[in-house]
Amino acid sequence: MFYRLERSQKLKISLDKAWEFFSSPKNLKEITPEYMGFDITLKTEEKMYPGQIITYIVRPVMGIPLKWMTEITHVKDKEYFVDEQRFGPYSLWHHKHFFKETSEGVEMIDIVDYKIPFGWLGTIAHYFFIRKKLEEIFNYRYTKLEKLFNENV
Repeated sequence: MFYRLERSQKLKISLDKAWEFFSSPKNLKEITPEYMGFDITLKTEEKMYPGQIITYIVRPVMGIPLKWMTEITHVKDKEYFVDEQRFGPYSLWHHKHFFKETSEGVEMIDIVDYKIPFGWLGTIAHYFFIRKKLEEIFNYRYTKLEKLFNENV
């Protein structure tokens, strides 16, 4: 079974500033909950590019480390980028990030298409745990981005 998570958020910053922040893989740690134990394990360049590989470890459950590798597959400057899992906990992970300039700043849209392994066991895990954990992570990001970019405007 395939699943989709969609989120949008408006930030009161310029498109240039939004792109500068989100196109740097190093900023991912700043918008990930601390309990996830997110650490990039392979030195990355400052700015993303198509074909870039990012490897990291996350600890989403009881501190148990999971290795994850994503590839930045598409980048259109100041419009969108796509990351896809190459190795990690999902059968499929395809995350699109869109940026649109508005009269008040930038609207960001995240669309994540994903598939859980383990057949019906994965479906049950998604229902009871995985979906809620993903929503929690994206809620954290929303709140963190509000604090970083919208509170002091």
